[in-house]
Amino acid sequence: MISATRLEAAGAAVTVLSERKDVTDWALRYFGPWWNATSVDATTMCAEPLVIAHMKPADDQDIARLVNDGRPVEEVDYAKHPLLVARDGEDIIAASESEQIEYRSTPATGRVVLAGSDVQALALAAARLAREAIRGQLLRDGWAVLHSSAVVRPHDGATLLTFGEKGAGKTTTALLLASHGWQLLANDRVLVRPTGERDVEVVPWPSAAALGLGLLHSLGWDVAAREHLNAGGSFHPTQHDSVTASLLAGDHTPLWEKPGRERKVQVFPDQFPSLFEVPLAVGGRAAGLLFPQVDAEAAPDLVYGSRTLGEADFMSGATEDRYPDVFGQAQGVDGGGRESARREVASRLAALPHRAVRLNHDVPASAAVLCKVADSI
Repeated sequence: MISATRLEAAGAAVTVLSERKDVTDWALRYFGPWWNATSVDATTMCAEPLVIAHMKPADDQDIARLVNDGRPVEEVDYAKHPLLVARDGEDIIAASESEQIEYRSTPATGRVVLAGSDVQALALAAARLAREAIRGQLLRDGWAVLHSSAVVRPHDGATLLTFGEKGAGKTTTALLLASHGWQLLANDRVLVRPTGERDVEVVPWPSAAALGLGLLHSLGWDVAAREHLNAGGSFHPTQHDSVTASLLAGDHTPLWEKPGRERKVQVFPDQFPSLFEVPLAVGGRAAGLLFPQVDAEAAPDLVYGSRTLGEADFMSGATEDRYPDVFGQAQGVDGGGRESARREVASRLAALPHRAVRLNHDVPASAAVLCKVADSI
């Protein structure tokens, strides 16, 4: 029996189909309320983009043989895995040896078929493709992607966008405000579009959130995380086993994969409200920009600076995009949005209040400063 999960965001839609319900259930859970994920009747889903995920025997390598039959092949890095990509007529075909997954995309119809022998890998890949299908539609419709966390004020939809380099405190800022009356819209990137004469509409980019063990402890969430694991629960499967072991042991010492790269707790979107009592927002209107910086030696405070948005604040293949459009879902539009859309978004955001905030490891003091600044916008 075929099961189906439909996703919808800002008028864009895609349906994930599979004979394995755990594949479609994964998409249902992963995108949840952020992208209006719902179970639907598979027989009614034929007139919009589809992601069709099949289970196949491990020794069935039809696409892999096609990719390697002498036609021109490009190797790209996709979702941290090497992917061999080729053309088969109007179709794009690809094979990921490390994941044992094969793909066939037909950009003209928006249909992508993938097959794999491992159900978890297949579910992850199907969710990635569904998210890229939504992004592709939105990019073509004038949206852009910002490298920003975001929170929404519930009573009026005012949205604060937080920018900064890695480690600047984007996620910390969003989670502290979301723990003090705001709603979490995104922890790392958002989709934005100019609307009306001056507004910028904001919708979420669903993804797992990476939280350092120290941050989780500072927020007081490590106890709930440990209880969740002890009760048989889990976090996102990309979480390293050493992080799970530290959570179970009550050890919040940072774990380093290599200098500058910390192994972190990988939190599903739906775990924010269920485990940590952090409400989620599904959209908002940009009202202000925050630029945090973490200084463990100084007291939290509003600081003065001239930081403005730059090219690196938009997600694109030229910055940090882990998901290049190898399957043609954006039909040639840059991964961060059209140049005209990015330029207009940047212009409108430049007119909004900008606030630079210094944070430290004193969570109550940092939260107090953030709330004071947020309430003034």
